[in-house]
Amino acid sequence: MASATIHSEQVLLQLLGTVLGVKPGNIQSRGLEQNGADGLFEAARCRFVLEAKSASDAASIDRAIQQLRSYLRDHKAKAIGVIVVPYMGEVGRRMCREAGMGWLDLAGNAYLSGPGLRIDIQGRPNRFRRRGRPSDLFAPKSSRVARWLLLNPDKSIRQGELAAAVGLGGGFVSRIVKQLAERELVVREESGAVKVRDAALLLNAWRERYDFFRHEALKGVIAARSGDEGLQRLASVFESEKIPYAATGMGVAWLLSHFAAFRRVMVYLKQAPSASLLEKIGFREGEAGANVWLVLPNDEGVFLGEEAREGVRCVSPVQAYLDLKGHPERAEEAAERLREQYLNRSRHA
Repeated sequence: MASATIHSEQVLLQLLGTVLGVKPGNIQSRGLEQNGADGLFEAARCRFVLEAKSASDAASIDRAIQQLRSYLRDHKAKAIGVIVVPYMGEVGRRMCREAGMGWLDLAGNAYLSGPGLRIDIQGRPNRFRRRGRPSDLFAPKSSRVARWLLLNPDKSIRQGELAAAVGLGGGFVSRIVKQLAERELVVREESGAVKVRDAALLLNAWRERYDFFRHEALKGVIAARSGDEGLQRLASVFESEKIPYAATGMGVAWLLSHFAAFRRVMVYLKQAPSASLLEKIGFREGEAGANVWLVLPNDEGVFLGEEAREGVRCVSPVQAYLDLKGHPERAEEAAERLREQYLNRSRHA
């Protein structure tokens, strides 16, 4: 079943029937008015309105959510809104959950919830990975644009000023802004200035593509009874030695919200640590039991928006939120707390 056929009624009916355990012949298609959603079906004593998208990036999922909301509102339909994509990623799943929408994908994963109905199927692999070089919208240097916009969600800025603010060439920034506009992540004002359209959506789109492990990390152990003690000790040494640094991860989540104790300390450094510096902090290299990661970033943009918290230089809440993705301890919960307290923004345009 190819993603190119995802909008056909037959494919939608077959997908829904498979998830519900109902033969397609026992599912009633109610048809749709022009400019409606992609499928309206009745089965298992429920009515489902389906909206299919050929891509599952954050912008596509957001459009599907808005289209389903519009349909349900305009038609006063009492139905379960369902988004159908080739493969639903972690960000898309969260967006659907927050919007109260169900979803299906061509891999057989699904989440449907309604009166007397709850289906949750996850873990089936993506069979529709796109080939070719991915967009560079959130590549290390390119992401400086998204970072500035997220740090200044209420500000409009001309592209030349934006280029100067993030330390990139005007032509390069122009290409990134064009891609952001095409994905409806920014709006262009009559004056020519740009502004983030929906900060939450832009953050979703970036987190979907972000991979902390593309940075280079030196892992090891220092003597410390807790993560907070270790972080304060490192900060004290770095400050006294005038070493440019910024903490990230669980340490920053703790300093910003005091949400959860932590063990692993993660710190960005602008240059590789010398042997004498490692000796001064009592660092012993090795992954086994590592409680300190000294990270050399793949771009210095990670330091944009840094500030001091309780005597420790910290990356911005945006960067800390991204860096918590895929980490152990209570990283996901800490990320959600940061998002709630510092990053959630309503639609701007």
